[in-house]
Amino acid sequence: MTRTDRRDFLKAAAVTAAFPFHAFADDEKKPDADKAVKKVPPSERIRIGFIGVKNQGTSNLKNFFKLPAAEVVALCDVDKNVLAAAAGLVEKETRANGLFTTGDYRRLLDRKDIDAVCVTTPDHWHALPTVQACMAGKDVYCEKPLSLTVAEGKAMVKAARKYNRIVQTGSQQRSEYKGYFRIAAELVRNGKLGKLKGIKVGIPRVNYKDKAVPGAKDGSPPPELDYDFWLGQAPQRPYNVNRVHYLFRFFWDYSGGQLTNFGAHDLDIVQWALGMDESGPVKVEAVAVRYPEDHSFEVPASCETRYTYADGTVVQCGQDRPGFKGGITFEGEKGTLHVDRKTLTADPPEILKEEVSSSGVKLYVSHNHHGNFLDCVKSRKLPVADVATGHRSATVCHLGNIAIRHGKPLQWDPASETILGDAEAAAMLSRPRRSPWELPAV
Repeated sequence: MTRTDRRDFLKAAAVTAAFPFHAFADDEKKPDADKAVKKVPPSERIRIGFIGVKNQGTSNLKNFFKLPAAEVVALCDVDKNVLAAAAGLVEKETRANGLFTTGDYRRLLDRKDIDAVCVTTPDHWHALPTVQACMAGKDVYCEKPLSLTVAEGKAMVKAARKYNRIVQTGSQQRSEYKGYFRIAAELVRNGKLGKLKGIKVGIPRVNYKDKAVPGAKDGSPPPELDYDFWLGQAPQRPYNVNRVHYLFRFFWDYSGGQLTNFGAHDLDIVQWALGMDESGPVKVEAVAVRYPEDHSFEVPASCETRYTYADGTVVQCGQDRPGFKGGITFEGEKGTLHVDRKTLTADPPEILKEEVSSSGVKLYVSHNHHGNFLDCVKSRKLPVADVATGHRSATVCHLGNIAIRHGKPLQWDPASETILGDAEAAAMLSRPRRSPWELPAV
């Protein structure tokens, strides 16, 4: 089957499939549906290439392994040891023959036999492969936070729309964890708490010690790592073991600390619950910013960011703050609702028994985030965490970090996506990119 034939099949199959494609995405499948899924022939599978395969990249590999509609055909990583380990995992799990591996994602995008890519790189490497994948006619599953800057997110949305690509943001709380987050958001959206008095988001403080090498000095990168490629658009800096792999997220060059790490998940749900998937807050400020004592890392060890929405709702996102429980707490006139990945509780408990009327707001139902992506690749419907949604949620995080770094409150216009009355802060919505890693014009 040629690439054109496969594309025609994937477009037509939403109508002609012998069984619903959503069966691929449902993690609550009945036995008979499960048997149907296992009959997916190779010619009908979605062939996926993976860009970045360490840590969460490995997790994404394993999640796609579970879905018979997916076929892993290519891997890319700039660390040869990481790449070899991931290739071994694929071969063990799938017994795949002829797996394509490379240290340059552009070689992967050039392949005509790949339908979609999964981007699980450090944050500063999300935008460029996603935009170029869209230009190459491939759909994309991109990890959260969607972007490194607001400008990048806007470019990613523009590319997805221009090239008619499906782009799912890896904000899996919208799909999984027994539907707790969706149920909570739906209850809030339908006024079951009455008028909201406030929302508190508790995220973990930064814990460097369990990951970092104490006293690590700058030096030469190990031979297995293409460090210059790893840096990409980021400024040229000496190699240090405490700047790469998991620890990248604690340096401004590559990420945004726990605000874009855990905050990206919970603030995404806040946006969903407030009906702000296409908008955002109007005022952003940072308080109680505390940096690590040893100055080994650049992002705050803890802080609190506050977001005010146009209707007056105030969202507080804090670390190590009194009254902040991990997860999300919605406080309303009729009671309180708390949700995290393990629990959904309410005070009074009767709130959870409230039913949404047929005329009420019903939110997008997805039981498996990776499966939802495959579903939408075939149906061409927008996924539960579409690129535009992921961009808006990431923007909330980026604005919080700009307020932290700038040291002043921000006035944000979500319609025009601009910071008002502060040119210095507005300049932080984008960053210079090191050549040759500029974003192409879309």
